[in-house]
Amino acid sequence: MLKRVLNQKLKITMKKLILTLSILLVTSIASFGQKFAYVDTEYILGQIPEYKAAQTELDKTSMQWQKEIEAKYAEIDKMYKAYQAEQILLTDDMKKKREADIVLKEKDAKDLQKQRFGVDGELFKKRQELVKPIQDKVYNAIKAVAEKGAYSIIFDKSSDLTMLYTTSKLDKSDDVLTQLGYKSGENKAGSKK
Repeated sequence: MLKRVLNQKLKITMKKLILTLSILLVTSIASFGQKFAYVDTEYILGQIPEYKAAQTELDKTSMQWQKEIEAKYAEIDKMYKAYQAEQILLTDDMKKKREADIVLKEKDAKDLQKQRFGVDGELFKKRQELVKPIQDKVYNAIKAVAEKGAYSIIFDKSSDLTMLYTTSKLDKSDDVLTQLGYKSGENKAGSKK
């Protein structure tokens, strides 16, 4: 009787093992059918003249706004130093007024800085206006290359994803540039073609 129970348990265990191995085999075969590739969006964007022009315009605007803000802070610093030098000669009412003026100027400078460089600031909006359409075109071209080549996954080499080894055969950056209507670059950093 004990032998019979053990044989039944052994048969059930063997059936489970065979089922599990079958599932693993089917899953692994299905995963071998997937095609992978990668692109370097930093390289792609660097080959697009409109993107370079947009970046130049953003940098120029950013530097101009930064100088404007620095000038405001320099003015505040000048006001504060003058206040410190004259503080002994001022009445309490005059001190309070000068302090309030300095605090108000500081608040205005910080507000301007937030307005220009904040999370939803003017620089962010300008970047969205100039760069996002180009990035959307690149994304659509990557999608078209993926569909044309039947790739399941396309990685971005320039993102935070660590790629320890890549072969240039899987790099589809030039295909994306061609899809966008641009020539591929002659010297592509990091690849040997």
